Amino acid sequence: MPNIVETAVSAGDFTTLVAAVKAAGLVDTLSGPGPFTVFAPTDAAFAKLPEGTVESLLADIPKLTAILTYHVVSGSVHAADLPGTPSATTVQGTDVTFDTSSGVKVNDATVTQADIATSNGVIHVIDTVLIPAS
Repeated sequence: MPNIVETAVSAGDFTTLVAAVKAAGLVDTLSGPGPFTVFAPTDAAFAKLPEGTVESLLADIPKLTAILTYHVVSGSVHAADLPGTPSATTVQGTDVTFDTSSGVKVNDATVTQADIATSNGVIHVIDTVLIPAS
């Protein structure tokens, strides 16, 4: 079974995320033993950011790393685990919140595909890039 990075690469709609993970030097981490839960924004989610945002992040590796690690939670968190779980602390160090009242939301992002199993964790596809409070 492929790991998180291999799964994202083969899916085809995470090219911006994969490029960002490579630029931030997180490939080895997210290919490691884990387990990790990744809330993975699609290329369409990155496209919703203001023009020039992705390019400026790729030029600011510390900020890019903070944003990317804000999408990762240690351990395997499946959709069935989320009801009754109001939040989780990300690898970046601050919390994301969950709302399962109508589907599954992580902060303001909607999970469009949940529980993609990988060899070192689980991926949940989201429609919005999560930005930690500064």
